[in-house]
Amino acid sequence: MVLVRKTAVADWAALRDIRLEGLRDFPAAFGSSYPQEAARDEAHWRGRSSGGGLFFAYLGEVREPAGLAGGYLADPATVELVAMYVRPWAWGQRVGEALVTTVIGWAAERRAASVQLWVTETNTHARALYERCGFALTGERQPLPSDPSLTEVAMARPLETGLPH
Repeated sequence: MVLVRKTAVADWAALRDIRLEGLRDFPAAFGSSYPQEAARDEAHWRGRSSGGGLFFAYLGEVREPAGLAGGYLADPATVELVAMYVRPWAWGQRVGEALVTTVIGWAAERRAASVQLWVTETNTHARALYERCGFALTGERQPLPSDPSLTEVAMARPLETGLPH
């Protein structure tokens, strides 16, 4: 069973650890870089853990987070899905789906019209996850900010509860 909950200030060290692990072990999956994020101080991580829509996923009785995902309002109608990471020991256990579904719900509560994300073009597992969760390619492409030799593609999922157009 996967349990997802919003992060809180007390989670700052766990947030830092899981975020840095993802950046260190899978650098091509993120727009940020390990050195950039590792240089941030405790105040940064405390602020990040208590603001907005950042979520941890847990498996069963395991006390450390199995995954992380966040959402933020890019504008009143659009939520960006960011910082998505599932630890390798939790792969194949629906952690990713639970996190994405939670961010979609968070976006719907804010009456967003859509959830959008960027994913590295070659990250076929992540793209398949997002497609299973109702996302589709938008046709937009850009260099990955942390490694411009890689390309990321945009995906979006419309929400039924969005703002009137």
